[in-house]
Amino acid sequence: MDRVIVAGGGLAGVRAVEALRSKGYEGELTLISAERHKPYDRPPLSKAVLAGDVDDTTVDADWDGLRCELLLGERATALRLDAGRGGTVETTAGDLPFDGLVIATGATPITLPGDGPQHVLRTLDDSRRLRAGLTPGARVVIVGAGWIGAEVATTAAKKGCEVTVVEAADTPLANAVGPEVGGLTARWYAEAGIDLRTGVKVAAIEHGGLLLADGDHVAADEVVVGVGVRPEVGWLAGSGLEIEGGVVTDASLRTARPEIVAVGDCAAWWSRRYGRRLLVEHWDTALNAPEVAAASLLGQEAGYDAAPYFWSEQFGKMVQYAGYHPVAERMVFRGDPAADKWAVCWLTGDRLDAILTVDRPRDLVQARRIIAAGTPVDSGAVADPDVPVRQAVKV
Repeated sequence: MDRVIVAGGGLAGVRAVEALRSKGYEGELTLISAERHKPYDRPPLSKAVLAGDVDDTTVDADWDGLRCELLLGERATALRLDAGRGGTVETTAGDLPFDGLVIATGATPITLPGDGPQHVLRTLDDSRRLRAGLTPGARVVIVGAGWIGAEVATTAAKKGCEVTVVEAADTPLANAVGPEVGGLTARWYAEAGIDLRTGVKVAAIEHGGLLLADGDHVAADEVVVGVGVRPEVGWLAGSGLEIEGGVVTDASLRTARPEIVAVGDCAAWWSRRYGRRLLVEHWDTALNAPEVAAASLLGQEAGYDAAPYFWSEQFGKMVQYAGYHPVAERMVFRGDPAADKWAVCWLTGDRLDAILTVDRPRDLVQARRIIAAGTPVDSGAVADPDVPVRQAVKV
């Protein structure tokens, strides 16, 4: 293998570059990124960057030492595969032939219909533009009470904005953790002085606010849309690669073409742990999966089967999640969810499938290890907040 292209300049892209070099790849290496910035961390965009506490989250990478050509502000537009091995990535900077390809093009925020201005929050430039509008007294309307919506609402309220959050589901976080658990977070909005309106659908973004499906209008100076993302895979149309939500890969992050791997928000990888295909759009996957993708690309045996993990800082609380709860049989609370600190565990038999914690970081760390190891637990002990999670393990 003499020429590897990494398509995508997010965290997954830069980690793939680093992993390829650390595993001994000595050939030509090019990273193409649609953004003009060097790769940077995204989690602070809805927190410290939006708040104005920091302005730069560039990943600390030694590009000279990595001997990687950076094509910033350029975009992959198509993929042509040769009959045998390798092919060409068509880009706005010209055609780039390859014999190895890492697809790490990430995801694109979903926008809503209408001719009015709407913010999304995916890039550094997005965050800076929105930050300029978060002034005291500004009417900020956020569509979507998911993770991003809650974090933006938190920051906007702290800046003295008049914040309204509109959510189509009946509770916040209904898609992420289910309506029962998501509903427990609704009071956080009220405590922060935010007007949360659930069960409300948006028809269009108009100049000056939102047009709702029932015909009502919500006035706004700034509209933020946080209703999810779609994997950035349109450029792969007609390439022959299988797309199922994201780029379909095996447990080693290989596509059907062994010289092509996919990683990060655009990869739909097979999880042996859960017996299904997962598409995980979180920082932890972008950080760790590239190690496996690079090994697979270089012909080494490797597999990625981590339990998903993510966190959110909202309304002065640290919310963390590990595992995959849709496979679970039942849910048990660990502590009183009306209190400031609590957790919820999802179990199947004596297997801990997932945990969500609110300001209980030790629970999260200990449970994450148990989930990874598949160690059986006593459900009664797990439900007792006075028993450390590690002591709930069955002997």
